[in-house]
Amino acid sequence: MNVSETAAARQPASRQPLAAAAPPLDALAAAIMLVLCLSWGFNQVAVKLALPEVPPFLQAAIRSAGGALIVTLFARWRGVALMRRDATLFAGIIAGLLFGFEFLLIYRGLVWTTASRAVLFLYMAPFFVALGARLFLPGERLGARQWLGLALSFLGVALALGVPGPAADAYALLGDLMMIAAAALWAATTLVIKTSALVRAPHEKILLYQLAVSAPLMGLAAALFGEKMAMPSAVPAASLLYQTIWITSVTYVAWFWLIVRYSASRLSAFTFLTPLFGIAAGHLVLGEPITPAFAAAAALVAAGLVLVNRR
Repeated sequence: MNVSETAAARQPASRQPLAAAAPPLDALAAAIMLVLCLSWGFNQVAVKLALPEVPPFLQAAIRSAGGALIVTLFARWRGVALMRRDATLFAGIIAGLLFGFEFLLIYRGLVWTTASRAVLFLYMAPFFVALGARLFLPGERLGARQWLGLALSFLGVALALGVPGPAADAYALLGDLMMIAAAALWAATTLVIKTSALVRAPHEKILLYQLAVSAPLMGLAAALFGEKMAMPSAVPAASLLYQTIWITSVTYVAWFWLIVRYSASRLSAFTFLTPLFGIAAGHLVLGEPITPAFAAAAALVAAGLVLVNRR
C-alpha cells in the first residue's frame, strides 16, 4: 500500500464524530482479529519463556523501546506525519500512561501466576469496555443479550479466581488480581482513544504515543527494582523479538487501526478467542495443567463473549 492509498484509507476515520456509532465487524475485521487473538494468546507464554533470563520490567522496557523505534521507521516509510499538530498530545500522553501501567502489571503479574490464568483474567477487558461504553460511547450501548454474555464471562472469571492452580503460592492470587487490573487499564486505553482526538489520528501515531510514554516508565521500574540481565540465550532472545517486532510493532498497529473504525465493545468482545488460544499455548508449551473447574471457567468466559459479539 502506497502513501496515497494509506491517506485514503484513513479518511473515513478522520471524518467520523468522536462518539458516533461504529459499524459491526465485517469479514476483514474478523479475519484480522483471528490472527491477533492467536498472536496475543501466545504472548503471555513468550513472556514466561524469557523470564528466567530477562526480568519482567526489563522485558517490558525493551519491548516498548524497540517497538517505538520500529513503528517510527515504519511510519516514516509510509509518509505518516507523526509530528503534525493535531490536538492529540494530551490524550496521547494519557493513553501512554495507561498502556505503561497496564504492562507493568502484566509483566510483574506473570512472575506470580501462570500464563493460562493470566490470559483468562486479562481478557476481562471487554467487560470493562462495555461498562465504559455505556457512559462515554452512547452509540455503542449493548442490549440485554450482550449484558447476559458479560455476566456469564464475569461468572467465569469469578469461578477461575476461586480455583487456584495446583502449584499456587501465596502470591498467585495477587498475580491474578494484577491481570484483572491490567484488563481495566486496557479497556480505559480503548475508551480514551475512542472518545478523544486520537480517533482521528493515524494508527501508527496512536501506538507510538503509548510506546514512547511507556518505555521510560518501564525503564524506571526496572531501575527501582534493581533488574539486570546478561546476553540472553536463544529462547529468551526469540521471545523478545516476538514481543517487540510482531506483537508490539505489527499486531498493535493493526489493533488501533481497527478500534478507530469499528465498534469498541464488539471488537473487544471478539477477543474471546484469545483466552482459549492462550490456555492451549500454556498447556502445550509450558505444561500448565488445565483442571475441569478452570476449563469450565474458560468456557463461561468464551460463551459470554460470544453472546456479546452477536449482532
